[in-house]
Amino acid sequence: MPVNKPKINLIGYSRQELKSELIKLGEKDFRTKQLWHWIYHKGETDFNKMSSLGKSLREKLNMSYVVLRPKVVTEKLSKDTTHKWLFRTEDNNEIETVFIPEDDRGALCISSQVGCTLTCSFCHTGTQKLVRNLSAAEIVGQMMVARDVYGEWPSNGHDRKLTNIVMMGMGEPLYNFEQVAKALKIIMDEEGISISRRRITLSTSGVVPLIERCGKELGVGLAVSLHAVRDELRNILVPINKKYPIRDLLKACKKYPGSSNARRITFEYVMLNGINDSASDAKELARLLHGIPAKINLIPFNKWPGVEYECSSHHTIKQFSEILNERGLSAPIRLPRGRDIMAACGQLKSESQVISKYSDRDKLNVSVINQ
Repeated sequence: MPVNKPKINLIGYSRQELKSELIKLGEKDFRTKQLWHWIYHKGETDFNKMSSLGKSLREKLNMSYVVLRPKVVTEKLSKDTTHKWLFRTEDNNEIETVFIPEDDRGALCISSQVGCTLTCSFCHTGTQKLVRNLSAAEIVGQMMVARDVYGEWPSNGHDRKLTNIVMMGMGEPLYNFEQVAKALKIIMDEEGISISRRRITLSTSGVVPLIERCGKELGVGLAVSLHAVRDELRNILVPINKKYPIRDLLKACKKYPGSSNARRITFEYVMLNGINDSASDAKELARLLHGIPAKINLIPFNKWPGVEYECSSHHTIKQFSEILNERGLSAPIRLPRGRDIMAACGQLKSESQVISKYSDRDKLNVSVINQ
């Protein structure tokens, strides 16, 4: 018996790829714009409801194609209204996505990998080994599910809750650059999902060779997970530092296309009690960032099962911020969101994975003592 070919999911397809599929069906070029409009502007998943396509094309699409979102396994809503989804991919891997609403806007924190290739010792995702990169379909799909949930189709609606995207979920986006770039170009398209590049931020732990390319090709905001001011310490907190040390990272940041005082690079700095939170650390951070259009996000450490780090005291974080402010740097203290559902910064991880502990704590204590 002949085996039925699986239907092709059109989510994640670029305009050119949609055009190629329609040409295979014997359709004209103008159908590409129509299909794009239905999928990415209206958020429609049922070909039969795509009335402008014509009955013949709708029948052909139904035979060979689908418009599928990622499968939602669980949803959790925090006391502070933070919303977390656990998605299951077609190959039974799991990823998490978080929506953080505020009074005047809302940021969707999107994952780029199943697990993570990095092993940042303060980050929950870092305890989960990299399984694979996500496809553009799986990246765009996270945004589309959130729009479904909040009823924000079509894309030109007003009073929108989902206004911003941050590529700060599971994984290192620059180690999956091709698929992340493809997904973001779909999301930024003005005739589709239409999120402006000025409302998108990509966060990296410091994949230096791809930072400039990210700026040139995408023009999105850049956030850098810095977390330490000395290589000895950052080698442990953010091990990619052994390959791309602080000096090389900051050199790349100075060259980031489009950065200016109006569009500053965000430096993420998690506050770890007795580790990286001294007055001398704050002064050195200000010195390192001199000449870079920068904003520092001070992140109170968010605990997760098995971790031995502790968060700096509120007094210490406030003092750290004031030292940076005195030196002309904006250093807001990020309000923790979603801690009660393990959705805060550094807490994301597929729930089906086994939690492991770290063995680097002793090395870390030695490095701090020797500073």
